[in-house]
Order: sequence, then C-alpha cells, then structure tokens
Amino acid sequence: MVAKIIDGREISAQVRAEVAEGVRALKDGQGVTPGLAAVLVGDDPASAIYVRNKGRACEEVGIYSETYNLSAETTQEELLELVLRLNADPKFHGILVQLPLPPHINERVIMLAIDPAKDVDGFHPFNTGLLMEGRPRFISATPAGVQQLLLRSGYDPSGKHVVICGRSNIVGKPLAALFVQKAPGANATVTICHTGTPDLAAITRQADILVAAMGRPGAITADMVREGVIVIDVGTNRVEDATKKSGYRLAGDVDYESVAAKAEAITPVPGGVGPMTIAMLLSNTLLSAQLATGVVGD
Repeated sequence: MVAKIIDGREISAQVRAEVAEGVRALKDGQGVTPGLAAVLVGDDPASAIYVRNKGRACEEVGIYSETYNLSAETTQEELLELVLRLNADPKFHGILVQLPLPPHINERVIMLAIDPAKDVDGFHPFNTGLLMEGRPRFISATPAGVQQLLLRSGYDPSGKHVVICGRSNIVGKPLAALFVQKAPGANATVTICHTGTPDLAAITRQADILVAAMGRPGAITADMVREGVIVIDVGTNRVEDATKKSGYRLAGDVDYESVAAKAEAITPVPGGVGPMTIAMLLSNTLLSAQLATGVVGD
C-alpha cells in the first residue's frame, strides 16, 4: 500500500482563497476590514518566525494586522494593559498573544483577559465551553485545521473511531470535543491516549483515524497502526541532523516511512498540519469581523 499524501499546503491555499473572498465581500458590503493584533513578548526565534508568517498571511488575504513586539522584561501588568487596550480598539477583531510567555508572566491570567469575542486562538474558557456544548464560535486553529484536512481529503470522521494521542489544551482536548459532537464533520467515536495510558499500541491499532499530538519524534511506529489507517501527524519536533545547514531537521510524532507503508493516507511533516494552523487563524479572524458587523449570527 502506498499512502496518499494529505497535502496541508494545498488545502491551506484553498482555505486562504476562501478567506480572501470573504474579506473582499466584507470590505465591499460593510466597509469593514478585518483586523488582527499579534503580541510577541521576548525574542524566542521560533515564536518570532511564527508571528512574522502570520503577518504575511494576513497581508495576502487582505486582513489588517499589527504586531506588538515587547521586551522579555515586560511586566504582567504592562501586558495586561496592552491587552485591555486592544480589547477596546474597534480596528482589531482578533487578538493573539504568542505563547510561550516569559516565566514571570502568568499565561492563564493573560488568556483570561482577552475579550472572548476577539479570542481567535480559541483558548479562552468561554470559547472552549461553547465548543464543549456543541455551539463553537472560534475553534482552536490546529484542531480546526485537522478537521479541514480530513474533510477536504474525503475522510469524514463521522462513524469512525478517532484515536488522539495527546491531551493538551491546544490540540488533544479541543480536538476530542470537536469530533465527538453530533454535527457535520464530526460524530466520531473518540479515544484520547496519554502518558498514563497502559498498552498504548493496543488502542492505536483500533483507530480508523489516528491523530498524533504527543511532542515526541517518531513515537508512533508501524507496529502501532493497522492497515488502511488515516494518520494526522500534528508533531513538529527539531531533531539534530548534521547534514542540514541549520544543524537540525523537522520531524513529526510519527515514524513516517514505516507508518506510510501501512496507512491509506498520511500528513507529512513539514507540509501537513502546520500550514493549516495559520489558515484557520485567518478564518477565525474573518469570522470575528463578520460577527461584529452582523453579517453572520453568533
């Protein structure tokens, strides 16, 4: 069996094109340009690259964006003051504070301060609660991207056994909440596995769709999956590689070559889930602007 490659770059381009069309319609019909404020505290290189890529993506689809670069010495009170200003600024429909924050800042306090109506990352308890109820407003970008990858590749999770390896608040938990709903693009039987799961392989071999979000390179091997499984690899791990100019390469949580030999379809790393995360953030920002102008109902 030769696995089909689920191409995140191609599918994210589809989503971005749809967002760009929605942005144009909002500008023409309401005179409103969706706006996104990104806040970066400190000088973490990976975070800086990610925020810069978000800014470029906004420009491509016509979303107005500003990045607030703050020093690592910024106090929690100063960051809170900025968040409150952005909450009140009508030109911004979405606010994202890039994580991780410096250790002296309480991330939960900052996340709670963001207006839920502008929480396009979908991390505020108000929005996670709506997701649990089956009335999602903003779905966290990575879980939303995983869902779109499956649906747009012809793999509807409805009626399938979805096994998720990882229980983070960013991926595992919201993804389980999304797929368990009695709703289009969901309606799956969902199992979450984690570090406390005994005999992990016995459960992963039951999966029709396996999502790996563990943060450990190559953790899912061929003996842990059944023939014909659909594999979504959320992991993005830096692995030392002397053959690369950077000294490292990116690897997923799945042992790609061996698992691809058994899977029906699989996402690559890079080029799978990663591009979808930014695309879905853009989609959430457009949605926030549409909600604010009454173009769509809450």
